[in-house]
Amino acid sequence: MKERVLHLLKQSCPEFISGEIICRNLGISRTAVWKHIQTLRSSGYGIAALPHAGYRLLSVPDRLYPEEIRDGLGTEFIGRQVYYYEHAISTNETARELADRGCPDGALVIAEEQSGGRGRLGRKWFSPYGKGIWCSIILYPPVNPSDAPPLTMLGAVAVARAIRKVAHVEAGIKWPNDVLLDGKKICGILSEMNAEIERINYLVIGIGMNVNVEEFPEELEETVTSLKIYTGQPVKRTVLLQEILKEIEQLYKLWLQNGFQPVLRFWKEMCVMLNRMVRVNGIKDVIEGWAEDVDEHGNLILRLGDGSLKGLVAGDVSLQGGFDLQAGRREGSSL
Repeated sequence: MKERVLHLLKQSCPEFISGEIICRNLGISRTAVWKHIQTLRSSGYGIAALPHAGYRLLSVPDRLYPEEIRDGLGTEFIGRQVYYYEHAISTNETARELADRGCPDGALVIAEEQSGGRGRLGRKWFSPYGKGIWCSIILYPPVNPSDAPPLTMLGAVAVARAIRKVAHVEAGIKWPNDVLLDGKKICGILSEMNAEIERINYLVIGIGMNVNVEEFPEELEETVTSLKIYTGQPVKRTVLLQEILKEIEQLYKLWLQNGFQPVLRFWKEMCVMLNRMVRVNGIKDVIEGWAEDVDEHGNLILRLGDGSLKGLVAGDVSLQGGFDLQAGRREGSSL
């Protein structure tokens, strides 16, 4: 009901809407209307009230509230169910708990701040309150577990496309799933899967993006950035998140219908490291070579100095003779 009251306020904005009209439209009492107005005010909405005129919406808080995410959201199922938290240890961790209890397909877990967000290889992630998009999406893809790993790259494509549309900057992708602006990391993606031998129980795509972060810890300053730092302007997080969810749903449907090749083609178009010399730091060794391709499984194909080809499943990549793409010991976004 609170969300319906808010919807009427937005519809009438910038004009006043009388309490009587709200009562008639929603079938509730004036006392109930007043209580919902007070709840909205306590959530940060600016609402003016005048005798004989009613209520007028003055401002909307910069919060990723479920009602704000759903308002104008152009998806069929992703993001329609939102689990919102002021603080969370990790949205991926919370998403796994919700999926274990059977939450809806496409459910979104969003937090304003995380205390234990993590990325690839167990790294800690920096995620200040109200400055980024720290979220996880829960999916139940009807595919074999062996076909699921490229979904992390699908997430990177969706994020990069959304940044280009909303912020009008040329975001690029570093293998396998980092989104960059001029070589500095702006977003990281971490997918986690719960599966049996022949079926996926659920899959979680975690996204951590620096949107309006203005300062980073000293050890991150050379490797990460935010949209606000890069463009000089704040970006409305709700609008950007809605576009990300829309892009993910479109690409997810494309993947289910046509396989990974169409998504991989989009990924390659935005990749900043193919056809260049790279160094890949793995768990046990460091490999240098020419980044020749990425195959249908998402593996990086390197041509080594002796002319042979080597496929890599994971590793940290940096360009040789160019800007450093490594994320550092801590990441500048959160999951």
